[in-house]
Amino acid sequence: MRTQVLEATPEALTRAAEVIRAGGLVAFPTETVYGLGADALSAVAVARIFEAKERPRGNPLIVHVADATALDEVAVRVTDRAREVVASFWPGPLTLVLDRAAAVPLITTGGLDTVAVRAPAHPVAQALIRSAGRPLAAPSANRSGRPSPTRAPHVLEDLGGRIELILDGGSTSVGLESTVLDMTTEPPTLLRPGGVTLEQLEAHLGRVRVASGDDEAAGRSPGLRFRHYAPRARVILIDAGAGEEAVLSWLDGGKSVALMVQRSVRLDRPGLRVRSMPVDLEAYARELFEALRDLDATGVDAIFVEGIAEVGLGRAIMDRLRRAAS
Repeated sequence: MRTQVLEATPEALTRAAEVIRAGGLVAFPTETVYGLGADALSAVAVARIFEAKERPRGNPLIVHVADATALDEVAVRVTDRAREVVASFWPGPLTLVLDRAAAVPLITTGGLDTVAVRAPAHPVAQALIRSAGRPLAAPSANRSGRPSPTRAPHVLEDLGGRIELILDGGSTSVGLESTVLDMTTEPPTLLRPGGVTLEQLEAHLGRVRVASGDDEAAGRSPGLRFRHYAPRARVILIDAGAGEEAVLSWLDGGKSVALMVQRSVRLDRPGLRVRSMPVDLEAYARELFEALRDLDATGVDAIFVEGIAEVGLGRAIMDRLRRAAS
């Protein structure tokens, strides 16, 4: 199969919508990362997502809708409180876990009776959903377990020859996947940190429970059941300020290593590559997956990453780094 890469023009969006309605796969930009879209209500189309990504079937997918008016097509028993959250945070990087409507096949939800739903803020994503006239099942557009794609070339690298079309809408603005909030529990449960922070949710909702790594509820969220976000090189998380000491033994052993830090590094040794990451957390999040991909492409044996404070977006960044290092 030849994968087309098209700039996201109106003509390309028309073509992409045709591919979706015919049961095909289209990668498209959202504000978080690029998604791999198929008709969420077609079990056959959704099965192709799992095949293209080599993704385990038990891992639920997020259903993307244009706005709140489409909620009742994919979810049932949507509470007033859930609709208030939608009114405050949609469109945007917040996914809600709700009770599944019968129209959504179980393959889309990983066999669960809940469904993960969000309305993306990106204009290309919005236009594709509306033009296709379908809710789109759309996990990140990468091979399963790899760093999520934030630019069209990342998608082509992972899925070229496996999908019909990539809509190129430039770099994504958030760079991390959406926050996943389970609204079927009381209090609501944060299953995956992402572009909407815990602090923002608590300011709106009051108490929000945070699922632990071994929490049964975490199985309702994409991105938690299996190793994710990992480059080919080994990722090693270290304490802030410990980078130089941590890499020396690897360098002395003839290994090539990379170091991701938010500060200047004076160590200059053969085999060492340093990636300076922004202090601003929004900028750090935008660059995270691209940095991992760029360093991996140099062929280093390991990527050492200094940890950051887990406040605001730092919680989501550290979640991704832990899963990459697992």
